[in-house]
Amino acid sequence: MSTAMNFSSKSFKPRPPDKGAFPLDHFGECSAFKERFMKCLRDSGYESGACRQRAMAYLECRMERRVQLMANEPLEKLGFKDLIDEKSEAKPEK
Repeated sequence: MSTAMNFSSKSFKPRPPDKGAFPLDHFGECSAFKERFMKCLRDSGYESGACRQRAMAYLECRMERRVQLMANEPLEKLGFKDLIDEKSEAKPEK
């Protein structure tokens, strides 16, 4: 009985990362946003709900950068619908 595996018969097909996995920010384009978010987490005892505004700003930074740090995704789909609604309500009408 042969138990040898033949790896050459299978070919590897790369696929894009799942949502939530994105390239590292090698040039530090969003590091200021990241640092504000991390400071908020430390100050709040790692209560992430208290830092949602900063998390949203960090993700917006990543989506806006020219080197495609993250695919553009509506913030509503990322769990920030309530914050967007608050922001639009706070704007004065013209």
